[in-house]
Amino acid sequence: MSFETLGLASEILRAVAEQGYREPTPIQRQAIPVVLAGRDLMASAQTGTGKTAGFTLPLLQRLSQQQPPSKGRRPVRALILSPTRELAAQIGENVLAYSQYLPLRSLVVFGGVSINPQMMKLRGGVDILVATPGRLLDLAQQNAVDLSKVEILVLDEADRMLDMGFIHDIRRVIAKLPVKRQNLLFSATFSDEIKQLANKLLHDPASVEVARRNTASEQVTQHVHLVDKKRKRELLSQMIGVGNWQQVLVFTRTKHGANHLAEQLNKDGISAAAIHGNKSQGARTRALADFKAGSIRVLVATDIAARGLDIDQLPHVVNFELPNVPEDYVHRIGRTGRAECTGEALSLVCVDEHKLLRDIERLLQKQIPRIALPGYEPDPSIKAEPIINGRQRVNTTERSRKNRAQPAQQPHSTGKPRRTNSQRQNKA
Repeated sequence: MSFETLGLASEILRAVAEQGYREPTPIQRQAIPVVLAGRDLMASAQTGTGKTAGFTLPLLQRLSQQQPPSKGRRPVRALILSPTRELAAQIGENVLAYSQYLPLRSLVVFGGVSINPQMMKLRGGVDILVATPGRLLDLAQQNAVDLSKVEILVLDEADRMLDMGFIHDIRRVIAKLPVKRQNLLFSATFSDEIKQLANKLLHDPASVEVARRNTASEQVTQHVHLVDKKRKRELLSQMIGVGNWQQVLVFTRTKHGANHLAEQLNKDGISAAAIHGNKSQGARTRALADFKAGSIRVLVATDIAARGLDIDQLPHVVNFELPNVPEDYVHRIGRTGRAECTGEALSLVCVDEHKLLRDIERLLQKQIPRIALPGYEPDPSIKAEPIINGRQRVNTTERSRKNRAQPAQQPHSTGKPRRTNSQRQNKA
């Protein structure tokens, strides 16, 4: 099947051809006709399967078939919501590329940068707005954007938006939209929460599920290396050096962990940079650009920051620490093995993470093959310590022993205020 058989306009076909695409992917073959027909859609596909083009191409066609009002400012007619800045920027680039021969205007808005230039561009009128929920609500609060004329709503990476706690923001955005509109929901997985959201948002939707639920790409070779926690960084540097890996995406659970690992790798002579939510947008953009250009070999990222990273032919993904949520493992390794390319995913697993590994293998319904580099075998005498909110907690036996050895302190005897649970958490 070719893109021509999907009924797309010649202007869109020309833009697609110039991007080097010859035939549609499975998600595009199934989603594009549904969207062109004006139906609501609930679609699930692995990352790297062409989901963005699956909703962008037919969206552009539907908007171009109906010209905007000739008088007054162009209203926002299509709204695409994204969970992260990086994904929003990537979608915006795709919209620009696919619409270059159409009389449509688009704009990307997200936090972390000045809001004033975004407000100025909105005043000029845009047809397609790509946005993160928080910045969109900021703009709406300042009366800088009118969503009352939106014809098509797209929720991309809906599962990640729920994971990040955006459900209330999504409801506030939906309340500002007209009741009659087309709704497209794209997600890597069909979790129960996603289905609940779809039931409230979608009207008689078509359902497309390209990959089996919560599966990893067959083009990704997966391995686990069991190793002591204190030797993970040494092992990682060894494997990068011996294997002469030139482009490696490494995942940590926390922002602090990402910073520390990047610093250690640089000390080992391996160029690395960290990318996470505490970094400025400029720093995140530079780090990603340097990584894509080959100026740095290793990009260390948290789950949230890495969502939406679109890196062609990325050969290696390493889980320096396993995620607390099994589904995040699928998202992580989906950064490699994209489109027709193959990739390798390696997980460095210490004794504390054995339960997390079992949860992941239960989700995948298979055991991930083990490998071992001589000299890095785990010490069987080391006991596991529980992982709470991404942090190691002191072994309860050790803690009780210490408490018995020390006299009990009165509350606030140190004079320091006690921290709340939210302050203790180090979220990525």
